[in-house]
Amino acid sequence: MVAKGKGILAIDESHGTCKKRFEKLGVAFTEENRRAYRDMLITAPDTEKYLSGMILFDETIRQKTLDGTPFPEILKRKGIITGITVYTNSMAGLALHPGECISEGLDGLRERLPEYIALGAQFAKWRAVITIGENTPSQACIKANMHLLSRYAALCQEAAIVPIVEPEILFDGNHSFERCAQASAATWDTLFAELREQGVELSGTILKTSMVLSGKECPEQADIQTVATVTVKTLKEHVPPTLAGVVFLSGGQDDEDATLRLNAMHTLDQTLPWPLSFSYGRGIQNPALKIWADDKTNTQGAQAALLERAKANAFASQGRYV
Repeated sequence: MVAKGKGILAIDESHGTCKKRFEKLGVAFTEENRRAYRDMLITAPDTEKYLSGMILFDETIRQKTLDGTPFPEILKRKGIITGITVYTNSMAGLALHPGECISEGLDGLRERLPEYIALGAQFAKWRAVITIGENTPSQACIKANMHLLSRYAALCQEAAIVPIVEPEILFDGNHSFERCAQASAATWDTLFAELREQGVELSGTILKTSMVLSGKECPEQADIQTVATVTVKTLKEHVPPTLAGVVFLSGGQDDEDATLRLNAMHTLDQTLPWPLSFSYGRGIQNPALKIWADDKTNTQGAQAALLERAKANAFASQGRYV
Protein backbone atom coordinates (compact mmCIF):
# COMPACT_ATOMS: atom_id res chain seq x y z
CA MET A 1 0.00 0.00 0.00
CA VAL A 2 2.92 2.35 0.56
CA ALA A 3 5.19 1.00 -2.17
CA LYS A 4 7.81 3.47 -3.38
CA GLY A 5 6.59 5.57 -6.29
CA LYS A 6 2.94 4.62 -5.87
CA GLY A 7 -0.14 6.02 -4.13
CA ILE A 8 -3.79 5.29 -3.44
CA LEU A 9 -6.76 6.49 -5.51
CA ALA A 10 -9.89 7.32 -3.52
CA ILE A 11 -13.07 6.62 -5.50
CA ASP A 12 -15.23 6.21 -2.39
CA GLU A 13 -17.41 9.30 -2.74
CA SER A 14 -20.74 9.02 -0.93
CA HIS A 15 -23.97 9.28 -2.90
CA GLY A 16 -24.34 12.88 -1.76
CA THR A 17 -20.89 13.92 -2.94
CA CYS A 18 -21.13 11.96 -6.19
CA LYS A 19 -24.54 13.50 -6.93
CA LYS A 20 -23.14 17.04 -6.60
CA ARG A 21 -20.22 16.32 -8.93
CA PHE A 22 -22.37 14.56 -11.53
CA GLU A 23 -25.09 17.19 -11.59
CA LYS A 24 -22.55 20.02 -11.82
CA LEU A 25 -21.39 18.44 -15.10
CA GLY A 26 -24.87 17.58 -16.36
CA VAL A 27 -24.68 13.83 -15.65
CA ALA A 28 -27.84 12.10 -14.40
CA PHE A 29 -27.33 10.59 -10.97
CA THR A 30 -28.32 6.99 -11.70
CA GLU A 31 -26.96 3.67 -10.50
CA GLU A 32 -25.84 2.78 -14.02
CA ASN A 33 -23.99 6.07 -14.49
CA ARG A 34 -22.24 5.57 -11.16
CA ARG A 35 -21.30 2.02 -12.18
CA ALA A 36 -20.12 3.10 -15.64
CA TYR A 37 -17.97 5.91 -14.24
CA ARG A 38 -16.30 3.68 -11.63
CA ASP A 39 -15.88 1.01 -14.35
CA MET A 40 -13.93 3.53 -16.43
CA LEU A 41 -11.64 4.34 -13.48
CA ILE A 42 -11.07 0.75 -12.35
CA THR A 43 -10.38 -0.70 -15.81
CA ALA A 44 -8.03 2.11 -16.94
CA PRO A 45 -4.90 0.50 -18.44
CA ASP A 46 -1.52 0.81 -16.72
CA THR A 47 -2.72 2.52 -13.53
CA GLU A 48 -1.03 -0.27 -11.58
CA LYS A 49 2.29 1.37 -12.49
CA TYR A 50 1.42 4.32 -10.25
CA LEU A 51 -1.30 3.12 -7.87
CA SER A 52 -0.97 0.54 -5.13
CA GLY A 53 -4.59 0.68 -3.98
CA MET A 54 -8.09 2.02 -4.63
CA ILE A 55 -10.64 2.88 -1.96
CA LEU A 56 -14.19 1.89 -2.96
CA PHE A 57 -17.64 2.88 -1.69
CA ASP A 58 -20.07 0.24 -0.34
CA GLU A 59 -22.04 0.29 -3.60
CA THR A 60 -18.92 0.13 -5.76
CA ILE A 61 -17.32 -2.91 -4.11
CA ARG A 62 -20.49 -4.85 -5.04
CA GLN A 63 -20.62 -3.71 -8.68
CA LYS A 64 -19.31 -5.44 -11.81
CA THR A 65 -18.11 -4.67 -15.31
CA LEU A 66 -20.53 -5.22 -18.19
CA ASP A 67 -19.12 -8.72 -18.69
CA GLY A 68 -19.97 -9.59 -15.08
CA THR A 69 -16.52 -9.36 -13.49
CA PRO A 70 -16.59 -7.93 -9.93
CA PHE A 71 -14.64 -4.69 -9.61
CA PRO A 72 -12.35 -6.08 -6.85
CA GLU A 73 -11.42 -8.95 -9.18
CA ILE A 74 -10.33 -6.47 -11.87
CA LEU A 75 -8.16 -4.66 -9.32
CA LYS A 76 -6.67 -7.94 -8.10
CA ARG A 77 -5.67 -8.91 -11.65
CA LYS A 78 -3.94 -5.53 -12.00
CA GLY A 79 -2.10 -5.93 -8.71
CA ILE A 80 -4.01 -3.06 -7.08
CA ILE A 81 -5.23 -3.61 -3.51
CA THR A 82 -8.95 -3.08 -2.86
CA GLY A 83 -9.99 -0.86 0.05
CA ILE A 84 -13.39 0.05 1.45
CA THR A 85 -14.65 3.14 3.27
CA VAL A 86 -16.65 1.99 6.31
CA TYR A 87 -18.01 5.05 8.13
CA THR A 88 -21.63 5.82 7.29
CA ASN A 89 -21.68 9.59 7.97
CA SER A 90 -18.77 11.89 8.73
CA MET A 91 -20.82 15.08 9.03
CA ALA A 92 -23.28 14.33 11.85
CA GLY A 93 -23.53 17.20 14.32
CA LEU A 94 -21.62 16.79 17.59
CA ALA A 95 -23.98 17.29 20.51
CA LEU A 96 -23.44 20.56 22.44
CA HIS A 97 -20.78 21.69 19.95
CA PRO A 98 -22.39 23.76 17.16
CA GLY A 99 -20.47 23.69 13.89
CA GLU A 100 -18.53 20.53 14.75
CA CYS A 101 -19.08 16.99 13.49
CA ILE A 102 -18.71 13.38 14.55
CA SER A 103 -18.37 10.34 12.30
CA GLU A 104 -20.92 7.53 12.55
CA GLY A 105 -20.96 3.85 11.59
CA LEU A 106 -19.12 2.06 14.39
CA ASP A 107 -22.19 0.06 15.45
CA GLY A 108 -22.21 -3.19 13.49
CA LEU A 109 -18.75 -2.66 11.99
CA ARG A 110 -17.40 -5.90 13.47
CA GLU A 111 -20.12 -7.77 11.57
CA ARG A 112 -19.64 -5.80 8.33
CA LEU A 113 -15.89 -6.28 8.03
CA PRO A 114 -15.97 -10.04 7.22
CA GLU A 115 -18.46 -9.32 4.42
CA TYR A 116 -16.15 -6.68 2.93
CA ILE A 117 -13.22 -9.08 3.17
CA ALA A 118 -15.26 -11.73 1.35
CA LEU A 119 -15.97 -9.15 -1.37
CA GLY A 120 -12.21 -8.57 -1.79
CA ALA A 121 -11.28 -5.73 0.57
CA GLN A 122 -7.86 -5.86 2.22
CA PHE A 123 -7.84 -2.43 3.82
CA ALA A 124 -10.41 0.04 5.12
CA LYS A 125 -10.77 3.79 5.67
CA TRP A 126 -12.55 5.90 8.27
CA ARG A 127 -12.79 9.70 7.90
CA ALA A 128 -13.19 12.18 10.72
CA VAL A 129 -13.73 15.90 10.08
CA ILE A 130 -12.04 18.69 12.05
CA THR A 131 -13.18 22.26 11.39
CA ILE A 132 -11.09 25.36 12.12
CA GLY A 133 -13.17 28.38 13.13
CA GLU A 134 -13.35 31.12 15.72
CA ASN A 135 -13.90 28.65 18.56
CA THR A 136 -13.03 25.40 16.84
CA PRO A 137 -11.72 22.78 16.89
CA SER A 138 -12.70 22.05 20.47
CA GLN A 139 -10.75 19.45 22.38
CA ALA A 140 -14.05 17.62 22.86
CA CYS A 141 -14.46 17.28 19.09
CA ILE A 142 -10.88 16.16 18.56
CA LYS A 143 -11.09 13.66 21.43
CA ALA A 144 -14.43 12.18 20.32
CA ASN A 145 -13.38 11.72 16.70
CA MET A 146 -9.91 10.38 17.44
CA HIS A 147 -11.39 7.89 19.92
CA LEU A 148 -13.73 6.65 17.19
CA LEU A 149 -10.83 6.36 14.74
CA SER A 150 -8.89 4.28 17.24
CA ARG A 151 -11.80 1.92 17.96
CA TYR A 152 -12.38 1.49 14.22
CA ALA A 153 -8.67 0.73 13.71
CA ALA A 154 -8.74 -1.87 16.48
CA LEU A 155 -11.74 -3.61 14.90
CA CYS A 156 -9.95 -3.66 11.54
CA GLN A 157 -6.79 -5.20 12.96
CA GLU A 158 -8.90 -7.75 14.86
CA ALA A 159 -10.36 -8.77 11.48
CA ALA A 160 -6.90 -8.79 9.81
CA ILE A 161 -7.65 -5.80 7.59
CA VAL A 162 -5.33 -2.77 7.38
CA PRO A 163 -6.84 0.47 8.76
CA ILE A 164 -6.35 3.87 7.19
CA VAL A 165 -7.14 6.53 9.78
CA GLU A 166 -8.18 9.83 8.18
CA PRO A 167 -8.51 12.95 10.30
CA GLU A 168 -9.34 15.59 7.68
CA ILE A 169 -8.69 19.14 8.83
CA LEU A 170 -10.91 21.13 6.52
CA PHE A 171 -9.39 23.63 4.11
CA ASP A 172 -12.51 25.83 4.34
CA GLY A 173 -12.42 29.17 6.15
CA ASN A 174 -10.12 32.13 6.60
CA HIS A 175 -7.84 30.62 9.22
CA SER A 176 -4.12 31.25 9.09
CA PHE A 177 -1.42 28.80 8.17
CA GLU A 178 -0.29 28.85 11.80
CA ARG A 179 -3.78 27.93 13.09
CA CYS A 180 -3.81 24.94 10.75
CA ALA A 181 -0.41 23.79 12.04
CA GLN A 182 -1.65 24.03 15.63
CA ALA A 183 -4.89 22.14 14.87
CA SER A 184 -2.94 19.46 12.98
CA ALA A 185 -0.51 18.95 15.85
CA ALA A 186 -3.32 18.71 18.42
CA THR A 187 -5.27 16.28 16.25
CA TRP A 188 -2.33 13.99 15.53
CA ASP A 189 -1.19 13.98 19.19
CA THR A 190 -4.67 12.93 20.33
CA LEU A 191 -5.05 10.36 17.56
CA PHE A 192 -1.86 8.49 18.38
CA ALA A 193 -2.54 8.61 22.12
CA GLU A 194 -5.94 7.01 21.44
CA LEU A 195 -4.49 4.41 19.07
CA ARG A 196 -1.93 3.35 21.68
CA GLU A 197 -4.61 3.17 24.37
CA GLN A 198 -6.67 0.83 22.18
CA GLY A 199 -3.65 -1.38 21.52
CA VAL A 200 -3.54 -0.66 17.78
CA GLU A 201 -0.31 -1.76 16.07
CA LEU A 202 1.07 1.38 14.40
CA SER A 203 3.32 -0.59 12.06
CA GLY A 204 0.12 -1.94 10.51
CA THR A 205 -1.68 1.41 10.29
CA ILE A 206 -1.65 4.19 7.68
CA LEU A 207 -2.39 7.86 8.37
CA LYS A 208 -4.35 9.74 5.69
CA THR A 209 -4.40 13.41 6.51
CA SER A 210 -4.43 17.00 5.32
CA MET A 211 -1.40 19.12 4.52
CA VAL A 212 -0.80 22.20 6.67
CA LEU A 213 -2.53 24.89 4.59
CA SER A 214 -3.91 28.40 4.93
CA GLY A 215 -7.72 28.50 4.83
CA LYS A 216 -9.19 29.03 1.36
CA GLU A 217 -10.38 32.54 2.27
CA CYS A 218 -7.24 33.56 4.17
CA PRO A 219 -5.73 36.69 2.51
CA GLU A 220 -2.20 35.39 3.16
CA GLN A 221 -1.58 32.07 1.44
CA ALA A 222 1.53 30.08 2.31
CA ASP A 223 3.68 29.29 -0.72
CA ILE A 224 4.47 25.78 -1.92
CA GLN A 225 7.85 25.53 -0.20
CA THR A 226 6.47 26.76 3.12
CA VAL A 227 3.60 24.26 2.98
CA ALA A 228 6.07 21.46 2.28
CA THR A 229 8.55 22.45 4.98
CA VAL A 230 6.04 23.05 7.79
CA THR A 231 3.88 20.03 6.92
CA VAL A 232 6.87 17.68 7.08
CA LYS A 233 8.21 19.35 10.24
CA THR A 234 4.83 19.05 12.00
CA LEU A 235 4.42 15.44 10.92
CA LYS A 236 7.88 14.49 12.17
CA GLU A 237 7.20 16.16 15.52
CA HIS A 238 3.77 14.60 16.10
CA VAL A 239 3.58 11.33 14.14
CA PRO A 240 5.45 8.28 15.50
CA PRO A 241 8.24 6.90 13.31
CA THR A 242 6.84 3.36 13.71
CA LEU A 243 3.77 4.18 11.60
CA ALA A 244 3.51 2.17 8.36
CA GLY A 245 3.05 5.24 6.18
CA VAL A 246 1.47 8.66 5.63
CA VAL A 247 -0.67 9.59 2.62
CA PHE A 248 -2.24 12.96 1.92
CA LEU A 249 -5.79 13.74 0.85
CA SER A 250 -6.20 16.46 -1.75
CA GLY A 251 -9.01 18.05 0.28
CA GLY A 252 -10.24 20.64 -2.22
CA GLN A 253 -6.80 21.79 -3.33
CA ASP A 254 -6.22 22.64 -6.97
CA ASP A 255 -5.04 19.46 -8.75
CA GLU A 256 -1.67 20.92 -9.70
CA ASP A 257 -1.08 22.53 -6.30
CA ALA A 258 -1.63 19.20 -4.54
CA THR A 259 0.98 17.61 -6.81
CA LEU A 260 3.52 20.42 -6.48
CA ARG A 261 3.25 20.52 -2.69
CA LEU A 262 3.79 16.76 -2.43
CA ASN A 263 6.75 17.00 -4.79
CA ALA A 264 8.31 19.81 -2.73
CA MET A 265 8.20 17.65 0.40
CA HIS A 266 10.39 15.10 -1.33
CA THR A 267 12.98 17.69 -2.36
CA LEU A 268 13.66 18.77 1.23
CA ASP A 269 17.09 17.88 2.55
CA GLN A 270 15.94 15.54 5.31
CA THR A 271 15.17 11.89 5.94
CA LEU A 272 11.55 10.82 6.45
CA PRO A 273 10.84 8.07 9.01
CA TRP A 274 7.88 6.66 7.01
CA PRO A 275 6.82 6.48 3.36
CA LEU A 276 5.03 9.73 2.38
CA SER A 277 2.68 9.55 -0.59
CA PHE A 278 -0.85 10.42 -1.74
CA SER A 279 -4.41 9.16 -1.49
CA TYR A 280 -6.12 11.69 -3.73
CA GLY A 281 -9.69 11.59 -4.99
CA ARG A 282 -10.59 14.73 -6.91
CA GLY A 283 -6.89 15.55 -7.30
CA ILE A 284 -6.59 12.62 -9.73
CA GLN A 285 -10.16 12.11 -10.95
CA ASN A 286 -11.10 15.67 -11.98
CA PRO A 287 -9.79 15.72 -15.58
CA ALA A 288 -11.08 12.20 -16.27
CA LEU A 289 -14.52 13.01 -14.87
CA LYS A 290 -14.87 16.10 -17.07
CA ILE A 291 -13.93 14.20 -20.23
CA TRP A 292 -16.24 11.28 -19.38
CA ALA A 293 -19.13 13.60 -18.50
CA ASP A 294 -18.77 15.43 -21.82
CA ASP A 295 -18.73 12.19 -23.85
CA LYS A 296 -19.29 8.85 -22.15
CA THR A 297 -18.08 7.03 -25.25
CA ASN A 298 -14.65 8.65 -24.92
CA THR A 299 -13.44 6.10 -22.39
CA GLN A 300 -9.93 6.11 -23.84
CA GLY A 301 -9.55 9.87 -23.44
CA ALA A 302 -10.86 9.84 -19.87
CA GLN A 303 -8.59 6.95 -18.91
CA ALA A 304 -5.58 8.69 -20.46
CA ALA A 305 -6.30 11.77 -18.32
CA LEU A 306 -6.60 9.59 -15.22
CA LEU A 307 -3.31 7.89 -15.97
CA GLU A 308 -1.56 11.22 -16.51
CA ARG A 309 -2.66 12.54 -13.10
CA ALA A 310 -1.76 9.25 -11.37
CA LYS A 311 1.68 9.33 -12.99
CA ALA A 312 2.24 12.98 -12.02
CA ASN A 313 1.52 12.27 -8.37
CA ALA A 314 3.56 9.07 -8.35
CA PHE A 315 6.51 11.10 -9.63
CA ALA A 316 5.77 13.79 -7.01
CA SER A 317 5.95 11.14 -4.27
CA GLN A 318 9.60 10.73 -5.26
CA GLY A 319 10.44 14.42 -5.84
CA ARG A 320 10.62 13.78 -9.60
CA TYR A 321 7.67 15.82 -10.84
CA VAL A 322 8.41 18.62 -13.30
